[in-house]
Amino acid sequence: MIVQLSDIELTARTLVMASQILVILLGFTIVYIAFQGYRRNRSRPMLFIAVGFTLIIGVQAISAGVYVVFDVSELAAGAVSQAAQLSGLICILYALRMEG
Repeated sequence: MIVQLSDIELTARTLVMASQILVILLGFTIVYIAFQGYRRNRSRPMLFIAVGFTLIIGVQAISAGVYVVFDVSELAAGAVSQAAQLSGLICILYALRMEG
């Protein structure tokens, strides 16, 4: 059975994919800037911010790819993504509470 997408559905999917790519690019830009701040000043908080954003953005991008390429259940991919996001947020919170 061939599924036909309407122009509106195709446009919506394209916009969602474009926004996801933009979020990933901005996230990795933050990671790069934070890591450069760590290297320049040996600031441990900046290192934890870089690690946190890497966990949030990187694992999200990887899990989306794994979900599409391999036959992984949506629940398993979501659980891994959620755990990575939680870990990343804990790293960022730790960095914000840490004394430089």
